[in-house]
Amino acid sequence: MNGRAANLVPAAPPTLRIDKLLWYLRFAHNRVMARKLAEQGHVRMNGRRIERGHVRVRQGDILTIPQGQHVHVVRIIVLPERRSSALQAQSCYEILQTGN
Repeated sequence: MNGRAANLVPAAPPTLRIDKLLWYLRFAHNRVMARKLAEQGHVRMNGRRIERGHVRVRQGDILTIPQGQHVHVVRIIVLPERRSSALQAQSCYEILQTGN
């Protein structure tokens, strides 16, 4: 395969593990808690129950995340590159619904 043919292959959309995403977006205090949250089946992605910490999340996915007495429904706008301030984390998702 020459160099020109390699450029024609479409790039896969970026993804991020759900445990990292929950930690980066500050829905969990640390990565271990984020992994447990995902593995216990409390989180849903696009209406589907998640039971693994390695499930890949893409831009545009809708997550349902329980947090204390509240349940947050958010749409991922941008995948963060790292854990940063709460303000920067909140700019990566859109809140669709927050309720009990």
